[in-house]
Amino acid sequence: MQNGANDQMGGQLSLVRAVASARGRSRVLPAVQEAAAIDPVALVLVDVGLAHLDRPFEYLVPASMADLAVPGARVKVRFAGQDVDGFVLERARSADYQGTLAPLRKVVSPEAVLTPAVLALSREIAGRYAGTLADVVRLAVPPRHAAAEKNLPTQAPTSPVAAPEPGPWVGYPAGVSFLRRIASGDGPAASWLALPGQRVDADWPAAMAVAAATALAAGRGALIVVPDHRDVDRVDAALHSLLGAGQHVRLTAGQGPQARYTAWLKVLRGQVRCVVGTRAAVFAPVHDLGLVAWWDDGDDVLVEQRAPYPHVREVLLTRARLEGAAVLTGGFTRTTSIQQCVESGELRTVVADPAARRRAAPRVVVAGEGTDVERDGASAHGHLPSVAWRAAKSALEHGPVLIQVPRRGYVPSLSCQTCRDPARCTRCHGPLSLSSGDARPTCRWCGTVDAAFECVSCGGRTMRSSVVGARRTAEELGRAFPGVPVHTSGAGDVLSSVPAKPSLVISTPGAEPVAENGYSATLLLDAWASLDRPTLDASEEALRRWMAAGALTRSAVDGGVVVLCGAPMHTTLPVVEALVRWDPVWFAARELAERTELSLPPTVRMAQLVGPRVAVQQAVELAGFGTEVERLGPLPWAPQVVSGAPPGSGGSTQATDGTSDEPRIQLLLRTALANGPALAAALAQVKALRSARKDKVAVSIRVDPTDGFS
Repeated sequence: MQNGANDQMGGQLSLVRAVASARGRSRVLPAVQEAAAIDPVALVLVDVGLAHLDRPFEYLVPASMADLAVPGARVKVRFAGQDVDGFVLERARSADYQGTLAPLRKVVSPEAVLTPAVLALSREIAGRYAGTLADVVRLAVPPRHAAAEKNLPTQAPTSPVAAPEPGPWVGYPAGVSFLRRIASGDGPAASWLALPGQRVDADWPAAMAVAAATALAAGRGALIVVPDHRDVDRVDAALHSLLGAGQHVRLTAGQGPQARYTAWLKVLRGQVRCVVGTRAAVFAPVHDLGLVAWWDDGDDVLVEQRAPYPHVREVLLTRARLEGAAVLTGGFTRTTSIQQCVESGELRTVVADPAARRRAAPRVVVAGEGTDVERDGASAHGHLPSVAWRAAKSALEHGPVLIQVPRRGYVPSLSCQTCRDPARCTRCHGPLSLSSGDARPTCRWCGTVDAAFECVSCGGRTMRSSVVGARRTAEELGRAFPGVPVHTSGAGDVLSSVPAKPSLVISTPGAEPVAENGYSATLLLDAWASLDRPTLDASEEALRRWMAAGALTRSAVDGGVVVLCGAPMHTTLPVVEALVRWDPVWFAARELAERTELSLPPTVRMAQLVGPRVAVQQAVELAGFGTEVERLGPLPWAPQVVSGAPPGSGGSTQATDGTSDEPRIQLLLRTALANGPALAAALAQVKALRSARKDKVAVSIRVDPTDGFS
């Protein structure tokens, strides 16, 4: 980066902050209050949401608040003419500011909710993602619930835990030694590939529970983060079975405010040192943290949806480094980001030997291979090919059958019968779909009913289904297998489990219920729809979805079979081969090698700027990037439509900024990993300068975006 430009920008920003500081201090309360005798100055993180004010401000601590305004406490302060929330970061004997300090208005609670460890972690994450400290602290510390704070009884920490038996970890050559190092107080870091199968004493929740119990037995804390509430339920049950009642807490955003804050306070006060939760638990203030663990690194719900959009992986890896904790990341597959950590030596591999993997995995069949085409003709590549129908019919004699469908709804996507172009709404150009068998085509964006479709490409007037949804599949299979119970699981109605009785379970990816004793067969329908997503990680995500469903299936030894339907004609695609061989490590290594050659994430650091063209160009000029930062674009901003979002919410190809009618563009910045901190720092300064200038046109700035590579 150009040093001169950066020096100039730093000088401008220092001047802006000095003026802002003076303005903040000029509104001094008229009443003179007696200051605290010891450390009368409080450095306060003020929650004002402005990037150029991302620094502590000094306030006077009145004598009446001397014992309450402890570091980490919530306070109210006067700032720019109004009362705002803040946190005391530290107390000092004297102030750097030479004028009269405004006093603290109120100590909301003397509870030290912002601990030194969480504050240090928040600063690291803010720097990593070009965010503000206030934004990260808002993610880290949940809103106060006064009743929970008042009613939580004081109690001693939970009783010591006995060291557990290795249990599921015996099936992994490096598993027992990994536990041994945790028990000795070391900080090992491992990428664990879990074996498929549904043995209660050997599945992944049981293994996570054993790892957490090992840390607790060593006198340290444990934090487990999983994607959704169903995973929390499974790990919660495993922990309760192993540790007993009262030894851990659940922490999720779905809890009520009082329940969530009560659980969080138990952790803060050291009453409990084991936490399982969703990404809302990633900053939980666990005492003497000895283990951080997360499951299914590739699940997109592990990415925070609020600024600065950190990934659970980055937060927990940073936390483990700062607090000396062990690291465990598990899944049935491995993302390229985790593969990079393995190849760099940051993580070690914990996997079963090939023979054990073959015994645990189901048999995988690709529809359309071998004699299927000769025997069944074109139907071998249909929505439900005959080989899948035969597999389901046979498997229903022994238990439930899982059918994974890539889309929910009835017919979520229509196309022209003649030219196969997507069918679009005449009003807003959104995608047309069918909600039921007797419904008329309706736009998923604006709801307009298209009574007289005419293709804009060829003039055709008839439509065909592009993708068949879960409800339509359930309807078809109900007719194909009369008398067999049919269950559906998807958005709005997700099943947690199904009994071992014969039934058909139609599910969208990620909503598959667990079957007692495993599924006797799993059908992966419309495989092409998963592979045809216009994103960088389409193949990686497809394999993750397929293997997650396949892992719920009985082993080949027990007769379990997975049928991949609708795969491209080239069944030697690496992703298909990885599924057939049940070898996600080979696939992840191959993907990472290709991305290294092409300089694509995660082998480089990326940033995304989205906004009107002029505003984006001005933001880049403010940063003063040198030749080490490569610019890709700009291009029209056209976020991919995943579930039919309306224009203006991420689905329109002419999306505009909320403060401007001008179409938005996207500019990507790429640099080497070693330059990542400098890139983030420069972008943070750009945010601060634009905030100080009160630029009315918004520019979205994200480091390591997940949706900028379509």
